Amino acid sequence: MSDPETVDFGHRRVAPDEKTRLVGGVFDRVAERYDVMNDLMSLGTHRLFKRMAVEMTGLRPGQRVLDLAGGTGDMAALLAPVVGPSGNVVLADINPQMMEVGRQRLLDAGHAQVAFCQTAAESLPFADAQFDCAVIAFGLRNFTDKHRALGEIHRVLKPGGALLVLEFSKPEHPLLQSAYGAFQSLWPSMGRAVVGDAASYEYLVESIAQHPGQKALKVMLQDAGFDAVEYHNLLGGIAAIHRGCKRGVTRGVTRGERGGKQSLDTERTT
Repeated sequence: MSDPETVDFGHRRVAPDEKTRLVGGVFDRVAERYDVMNDLMSLGTHRLFKRMAVEMTGLRPGQRVLDLAGGTGDMAALLAPVVGPSGNVVLADINPQMMEVGRQRLLDAGHAQVAFCQTAAESLPFADAQFDCAVIAFGLRNFTDKHRALGEIHRVLKPGGALLVLEFSKPEHPLLQSAYGAFQSLWPSMGRAVVGDAASYEYLVESIAQHPGQKALKVMLQDAGFDAVEYHNLLGGIAAIHRGCKRGVTRGVTRGERGGKQSLDTERTT
């Protein structure tokens, strides 16, 4: 039986503060080569997945979006042109090394509407109902307390605001699961060759295995207060995009506009 006073760090159970420290160490070591490894491990597909998630936000010019675990800024770079110069993207991350890489990249690209906030997702320093949308791309599994973080995200969203979670998930076909597992076994060696660090990518493989599957994560979003929760499998469930909304209607969004957002969905599960 799991100790309720501990949390998962890969296959280990550790104290919450220890997980926060250990995850911080992982990203300290990989920050400079993080995106190169993502391209190698996903064969470039993570970039397509992130574009799909941005399309599903339904964001419009002038709106405000929270990019949690935004790290090196690739999601913020996709979100900034959507909300435009009159909008605002807040890139939030607990790791200063990752965020500094993102800051330099976004400034070089001229995305002046992106602000930066070093914070843990479990205690967001924002007032209630501040954001039209929140996104988490491949970061939720690293949160120390996922339930508390989802509650905080729900709090800072405006009524009608959407949360998009893009994350590794569970392949649905046993043969795909087996092939994917064999590919994952190469990641620590790749990490040693590219980043000089195998241990961080051993943790990555373990964290994916420990992360809740599609249906369990859907229930977690519902428990946090999100409505109309749905998920969309990518590559047979190797990854998935979950989407949920805070109850209520955002001022200025018409019923037709909300219907337009739903037209982007490819598979709705209830």
